[in-house]
Amino acid sequence: MTQASNLQLAPPPLESGDRLRRAEFERRYQAMPWVKKAELVGRVVYVSPTVRQRSHGKPHAIIMGWLAIYTAATPGVDIGDNATVRLDLDNEPQPDALLRLEPEAGGLSRVGDDDYIEGPPELVVEVAASSASYDLHDKFDAYRRNMVQEYIVWRVYDQQLDWWELAEGDYQALAPDEGGILRSKVFPGLYLNAEALLRGDLAAVLAAQQQALGSAEHAAFVARLGGEAPNG
Repeated sequence: MTQASNLQLAPPPLESGDRLRRAEFERRYQAMPWVKKAELVGRVVYVSPTVRQRSHGKPHAIIMGWLAIYTAATPGVDIGDNATVRLDLDNEPQPDALLRLEPEAGGLSRVGDDDYIEGPPELVVEVAASSASYDLHDKFDAYRRNMVQEYIVWRVYDQQLDWWELAEGDYQALAPDEGGILRSKVFPGLYLNAEALLRGDLAAVLAAQQQALGSAEHAAFVARLGGEAPNG
């Protein structure tokens, strides 16, 4: 077989703007191991550029630290960092962060035999540069249609954080409590001090989350996941 014929058999490279079905997207992505992040949203390919520290790297790390504290104290909850998610035949995003309930705990997603998440995680977090990002548009619609229960977008340049919950098939903004804390409806005891987050006070963010792990609602949730009645 000639070199020319070998080249013809190689999959074309992924490029932003390509319109593909999921099977072809995966075929091309797997042939490009040097590409760290590519997503299929509404059959459109998005290949991410290099990651900048202040606009993405550090905010991403903060989100992962916040979610990791919660996951460590909550059996039956799984965490993901840039994990590929097969939502449907037209959408295969790679969220910056996610939380999912295991199927035995009532979750709607599973980890397939090839180690990809299949189905909607309960919570997805994206770090976006601004409101112009596709995280606020095409991805927003894809997550909503596929019943992702809660969606968070941190708009770094805009200094805004949006947290939506799915209600009657649409996303509604989650309101903070009287103390300014955002509380997950799907994951009781997952609290976010958004004001502290936006001003860069990581200690306050983690302190609020650590305090929430001692709440009655988190204890009841852990007991429910484990099939045990809470004390008290």
